[in-house]
Parts: sequence; C-alpha cells; structure tokens
Amino acid sequence: MKFGRQAAAAALILSASLALTACGGGATAGGAAAGTAATSLTLGTIQDVRSWDPAQAHVGHVLQPYQAVYDTLILREPDGKLSPMLATAWKYNAASTKLTVDLRTDVTFSDGAKFDAEAAKANMDHFKKANGPQMAQLNAVKDVAVVDADTIDINLTAPDPALEYFLSQAAGLMGSPKALGTDAIKTEPVGSGPYVMDKAASVKDSQTVFTARKDYWNKDLQKYSKLTFKILTDLTARTNALVSGQVDATILDPKNGKQAEGAKMKLAANEVDWQGLLLLDRDGAKNPALQNLKVRQAINYAFDRKTILDQVMLGQGTPTSQPFGKASGAWSEGLENYYSYDPAKAKQLLKEAGFESGVTLEIPSVPGFETQISVVQQQLADVGITLKVGAALTNTFTSDVAAQKYTTMYFSLFQGEPTVAINQIISTKALYNPFKNATPELDAKIEAVRAGGADAGKLAQEVNKYVVEQAWFAPLFRVNQMYYHNAKVNVTPQIQQAVPSIYNYSPAK
Repeated sequence: MKFGRQAAAAALILSASLALTACGGGATAGGAAAGTAATSLTLGTIQDVRSWDPAQAHVGHVLQPYQAVYDTLILREPDGKLSPMLATAWKYNAASTKLTVDLRTDVTFSDGAKFDAEAAKANMDHFKKANGPQMAQLNAVKDVAVVDADTIDINLTAPDPALEYFLSQAAGLMGSPKALGTDAIKTEPVGSGPYVMDKAASVKDSQTVFTARKDYWNKDLQKYSKLTFKILTDLTARTNALVSGQVDATILDPKNGKQAEGAKMKLAANEVDWQGLLLLDRDGAKNPALQNLKVRQAINYAFDRKTILDQVMLGQGTPTSQPFGKASGAWSEGLENYYSYDPAKAKQLLKEAGFESGVTLEIPSVPGFETQISVVQQQLADVGITLKVGAALTNTFTSDVAAQKYTTMYFSLFQGEPTVAINQIISTKALYNPFKNATPELDAKIEAVRAGGADAGKLAQEVNKYVVEQAWFAPLFRVNQMYYHNAKVNVTPQIQQAVPSIYNYSPAK
C-alpha cells in the first residue's frame, strides 16, 4: 500500500537526505563501491556489544555499532529530523492511536531473507518480548498488524509522540526474521544494513570489524569499505589511540581533550547529557527525609554549579537546574538558574523541615564520576547534609535501580525529546522513577504532553516546571560531549547523541 503524494514527498526527502550525507567527504554517489573501495574507518568505543540480537540494542554510545549492520525503519538526521529509511512514509490516524507505515520493497537481509511487512512485524513483536534494555520504547504498542506485503499498522494503547523517534533508535532496528531469537544472532548480527561482520577479524572486548555489504540497497550511506570498532574502556587508552593514529575518532573528556588538541585533533562538541543527583525516593519509602520538599530543595541550593563545572569539567558545559535540554522543546529560560547557590537558604530550609541536625544520603559510587561525587559530597557537607558513598555501580545497575536499591544516585542522563525524557525519568514506567512517584497534577500534565501532537514540547514545559519546583532532581550542568577526530575524516555531530551516527562520517578530501 502506498500513500500517494506523501510517499512521493517522502522519496524526495530521502533523496535530499542522501545527497546531504554524501557531501563533504571522499565518497561518490556510489559510496564505498564507487571511489572509496580502499577507505577504512576505525572508531574508538567505550564498551563492546553484549548481544547482537537487535532486541538487546541499547542507546547512546552503544547504538552506533548496531547501525553498521541493522537499518532502522526511520532515519534520524544529524539535526534530529526524521526521514525515510526502511519505511518510505508513515502517518497517524486522527486519534494518534494507529501509525500506518509503508515499507520499502527492494531490501534483503544479509542471509538472503526478504524485508517486508511480515519481517517488520516479527522484529517489533520480538522486541516487545525479549526483555531488552530499551523494551520500554514500545510500551505503548498494543500490537503490529500486517496490512499487505509492504504495509503495517502499529496499534497503540494510547498516543505516544515519541514512537517515531523510537523507530529511529533501538525499537526500529530490523534483523532477519530467520535469525531472530536464535543463539547465533547473539554473536553474529544478521541485518539489512550497510556492513556485515568479519567474524574472523573480530575479537570479543577488543575489536569488531565490518566490511561493506556488496548488495546493500543504499550505497550513499555506505561511505567506507571497512569499518572497525576498537573497544577502549580506559580514557587514557582512547586518548593515546587517537593521538597515535590507531583510531580515527573517539569520545574523550575535557582534560584528555587538551592532549588531543595538542596533537591537532578536531573537536565535534555538543551538549547531550545532564549530570547531577537523582532524588529517587521522593515519597520517603526508605529515606524519610527525601519525602520533605524543603529537604530536596535544600539539596539543590547547596551547589555552586558554575564552580563545579569550571573545576571538574574545565567549563565544558552549562550550569542548569532543569533536566530537560534546549533541543527538547521543554526547556525554559526561567528554570535555568531556578536554584542559585545559596547555602544559607539551604540550611534554613533544613531547619524549617525539622532536619536542623542534618540529613544523610546514601549513593553508589559511579566509575568515572569520582571527582564530581567528591565535590558534591563536600558542598552538601557545608550545609549539614552527609553523603555516604557506597559500592560502585556494576553492569547490573539498571536492574538494581529498578529494584529500588538506591534512594539517591549521581548520574549522567540523556536529554531527549520531551516524551523520551518523560519515559526515561518521570513517568511511573520510567527506569529512573523506580519508586513510581506520581501525583494527579503531574499525571495530568504528562497526559497532556502525550496527546499534544505538535505541541508536545510546549506542553512538556509544564512537566519540566513541576519537577524542578518539586525538586525531583538536583541537576548541576549540561556537559559538552567531547568527540575528537583526525583530519582524515569529516564528522557531523548528532543532536542529542554523545557519539555521531555512523552515517555522519565521511572521508576527508
């Protein structure tokens, strides 16, 4: 089934987007197969993929490797615009409870299986059942129905403005239906993407190597003949690898970035995450002090955000009191400095709350954030709040958070589209709202966002205002993601993403 004019318009958008991604590099219109056959790209990454089953895909730093082998239904451009990929067009019904998606008919998976409506349905059904780290992306999906060979209906239990975004992320990755759910796909991906894994050259937790797929349907997205991800968990190792030429690009921090800049590396920076305290136990289930709004507000007034940013992050970022970023639409100028540095006010609020003798917060240690936590600990102590730092987070931290193991934690969180952020940190289904804190007032504001369509961002400003005033969190600053690359490659940053999508790299002329 086709959408007529909408499909034609989508095709034009796709054509324009492909022309854009081909600009600025050595790739010709034929991609790796026409003029760049000898090119290779090596990226330094912070961790290896634990399972190549697309239903186990994560976001942020670890979405990038999946993009090498799996196309998504929708392509997210560097500026956040959503364009066709495996889906050529899509539209909602009047109630925004059904998304009809028209699909390409000329795509196959690397095992020869055909991509069609049945394959798309199989992937989404598998994603919902596989208990992956991003399974909440399809929480609103009731079922997926095959309309005809190239059309599916995604039926929702309630409107979800984030669904199209999710279909450009983990939930939109498409694997071969023959391989889904098998043990084999856990170690060797089978997708329709621009590259295939070179299993013989890949070493677990060391490097993963891909080669350009000869029969890939979209050569303009295939900029290199070889793509390698070197797993470098240590920051110093990533810095040395970049400076010495072992990798072409990687993510660093402000301090190590100085060494990269000294070696003439180029910086592609953008603000993606916010760092600060998550005051999770707002109903006081395990820490009664956190139930008191004045205590939570006192915590916020205790921090000299700019000084912390300057000392710890060398000023690479922006102090803030709000968890929503500027690109989300929910950001508000009036909330940026809502909690100024005012230790006297913090002490007064603790006194009014009946905690003049002090409050104790327990948090886990977070590898890589030891310095931030130490400074936070000192500034809280200055107003009478004791921060006890326990054992470090491990690779089970998401299940530990969900199990209410932590009442408070220092963390860095992605600032996405308004409904994405709500689903991540605010709704009762959000991972980072494990105590399922809610009020009728907040619920009504969230529902307004979900039903708001094009006005979702503006309506989400009310959600943002509510959680800031109620001190659900104690944000400190938005941080610049310091992504460095050498002169051999052109890199376009990806909005709201710490590392670029693989489509954002091209050989430099």
